[in-house]
Amino acid sequence: MTANLPYNHPMSRFAFIVVAAVLTLGLRAAQDPSPFLAPLPEGVTLARIAEGRELYLGTGLCVACHGPSGQGKIGPDLTDSVWVHGRGSFPELIELIRKGVSSDQSVSGTEMLPRGGSGIGDDEVRKVAAYVWSLSQKRKQP
Repeated sequence: MTANLPYNHPMSRFAFIVVAAVLTLGLRAAQDPSPFLAPLPEGVTLARIAEGRELYLGTGLCVACHGPSGQGKIGPDLTDSVWVHGRGSFPELIELIRKGVSSDQSVSGTEMLPRGGSGIGDDEVRKVAAYVWSLSQKRKQP
């Protein structure tokens, strides 16, 4: 109906504005920039998560018990929303990695050595904790 109206006709401008608004809102809803369900906690950055992943897979020794994707082997699954020790907050994860879990505290009876049995320092512990936090917070791909 508006196809034959001149460009400067009020109905043409209205139709253009409506179409532009719908397209803009639809694109914004489809493009959520955060890959995580929750905002990054204080002290966590995308760079620290990436560095933590390298430590997790390497010198941190985490991969040995939690597997390359974090879904568990000997240790629990780190990718779901179920935490067997604490609630999975970033500060809790730092302390858990730093102190470890004794066999009598462990739900499965399997011990986690302090710092995963590796020689990583405090800053590296925070990087690993950032990566572990991110594992349980990733949005599922459609």
